[in-house]
This record gives sequence, C-alpha cells and structure tokens, in this order.
Amino acid sequence: MPASMFKRSTFVLAIAAALSIAACKKADEPKSMKAEELVTDAQKFGYAIGVDLAKSLKTVKDDVDIKALEAGLDTVFNGGESVLDDAAREQIKNTVSEKIQKKQMEERTATATKAKGEGEAFLAENAKKAGVKTTASGLQYEVITEGAGASPKATDTVTVHYKGTLINGETFDSSIERGQPVSFPLQNVIPGWTEGLQLMKAGAKYKFVIPSALAYGERGAGAKIGPNSTLVFEVELISIGEPKPAAPAAKK
Repeated sequence: MPASMFKRSTFVLAIAAALSIAACKKADEPKSMKAEELVTDAQKFGYAIGVDLAKSLKTVKDDVDIKALEAGLDTVFNGGESVLDDAAREQIKNTVSEKIQKKQMEERTATATKAKGEGEAFLAENAKKAGVKTTASGLQYEVITEGAGASPKATDTVTVHYKGTLINGETFDSSIERGQPVSFPLQNVIPGWTEGLQLMKAGAKYKFVIPSALAYGERGAGAKIGPNSTLVFEVELISIGEPKPAAPAAKK
C-alpha cells in the first residue's frame, strides 16, 4: 500500500484492537467463548466489536508488546499516571506508523517486481502460440470468432460481454457470469481495451493478453489485480453505439 493510502485511523484502530485483545488475555493465552455463553446484548455486542477490532490488528500485531499494552490499560482504568507523556506517546505512534508504511511499500514493490517478471514470461510464451498476434504497443490478441461490418472508433460506445482472468487462470471479473453485458465509452477504459476493441467488428470474439502497462500498471485495481499484473480477457463485441432501450412488454 502506498504511503499516501496508509490511513492513520487504521493504525489507531489496530492499536485499539490490541488493547481489546490484551484485556481478554490471561497470561499469554487467548480467552475463548462459546456461542451459548453470549447471552446478553452487552456480551454479544462486546464480542462482535472484539472480532472486528481483532481483524484490524493484523497490520501491527508484530509491533505491539502485549504486556506493555496491558500495563497502559491498567494505568488508565485504575486512575494512574502514564509513564509516557502526550508528546512521547505521539512520537512513538508516528515512529511505528512510518515503520509500517515502509514495510508495506517494500512488500508492494516486491510483489510488483515479481508480477512484472511473471507477466513478461507469460507474454513471451503466449506470443509463440499459433494465431496470436502482437501489436506495436505489446498488446496480444487472438481471433476466436470474426465479426462483420465496421470496427468501433475510440470515441464510440460499445456493448460487450467479457471474462477477465489473471495469468494463473483466476477470474477477477466476468459479465458472462453476471448474465448482463456492459456498455461504456471506449475511450474510458484501460488502454489495452481501447486499442483491442478497435480491431474487432460487431459479433466478433477475441482473446486479449494485456501487458500491465496497458492495464492498471503499478497501481493495480481492487483486491484481486495487484501491481504490474498482466491480464487476460475474452471479449465479445455485441454492438457499437449506444445500447437501444428494451421494447416495452406487449399488453395482454
């Protein structure tokens, strides 16, 4: 995650999670509860909050000393005086926050480097397959079914069915599975789509392998498309132009 995307609120929430968990510990062993033990609304509410907070702890759990957390909790609950003043507490939170940001950046960089290498290798092998063509930009395409008529321009709106997968075969999006084609201005999508669909005619179905530079690049997209991901799409161009509204149902 880029430093600009790291939210201080996430860090504070994670610390709160650690406090919650620390309060439920005996020695170093977690306290577990059975569903039948959660009788009152207060118990259920407390457990629900604990689960949510614990999930947010994952990003900082290796940077937190549980015994020190317990000591801080006891100090406040028992009306004691903190051994760290406001400035010292703020400083250490900032220090750890920066440390976490740096770690996340390093992990993201490593992921991006690995994905770029894997994508380049995949593209090199795919280019050897019969029927696969590579454009000057590096976009690869294969004609599954040819269409007829004119091809769309970048300024056109198109209606398509598609399935998108990672190079490992994992599907990350599919209008086919949803059973609903999508319409969009061709110039408003990733460069690989803008270029690739202009090669097609209505009724055609192509397979595209899109290098990361023509997809989402280093930023990735959502939870499934990581940085520098090469993407594979099967696209059917249904029509060119604004989709026509469905005809009203005939009255009986």
